Amino acid sequence: MKAFVAGATGETGRRIVQELIARNIPVRALVRDIEKARAILPSEAQLVEGDVLQPQSLNAALGDSTVLLCATGAKPSFDPTGPYRVDFEGTKNLVAAAKSHGIEHFVLVSSLCVSQLFHPLNLFWLILVWKKQAEEYIQKSGLTYTIVRPGGLKNEDNSDGVVMQGADTLFDGSIPRQKVARVAVEALFEPASRNKIVEVVAKSEAPQKSWGELFANV
Repeated sequence: MKAFVAGATGETGRRIVQELIARNIPVRALVRDIEKARAILPSEAQLVEGDVLQPQSLNAALGDSTVLLCATGAKPSFDPTGPYRVDFEGTKNLVAAAKSHGIEHFVLVSSLCVSQLFHPLNLFWLILVWKKQAEEYIQKSGLTYTIVRPGGLKNEDNSDGVVMQGADTLFDGSIPRQKVARVAVEALFEPASRNKIVEVVAKSEAPQKSWGELFANV
């Protein structure tokens, strides 16, 4: 297995890179600025320059990767096209590159509540709407996929148990980014994760279950 990570320098993406390296999986990390990325990512990661909005840069960047993990996301800004371009067009470009490279598994980190049009997050240029469109595009692509919808993201890890449910069943809750990264990486190893949408939050009262159990119950 060789992993390609898009959005590698983001708060969740960098944790996905760390998690993969901890599992001894070679990583190609897609970054727009190699110098800046060197200060953020582990030295074991191979940094490749490219941009999800420049499709021609993705083919060379993917190299000999066999799986792809996408943790991209538009940053809050005054640009109303940001979520459309990054969360939808960028994901479409990754899907096209993944298909042409024969990628075996595409893992997308999306968001809880993407099906709720009147969610407050949609005040940020319809970001959940475009994430949902990206999800549907992946589902129709023919690629083997896992779509991970985390609750509110926390930077600090904790010992809470992971709660994992099917699409449109969890509507609140939070989860540390480290646990989201673990879910994304474990999805690559668990046959029960394939072609599923999984919603994840962390709760102190949740029983500790194996990853196989969690994915199988969705």
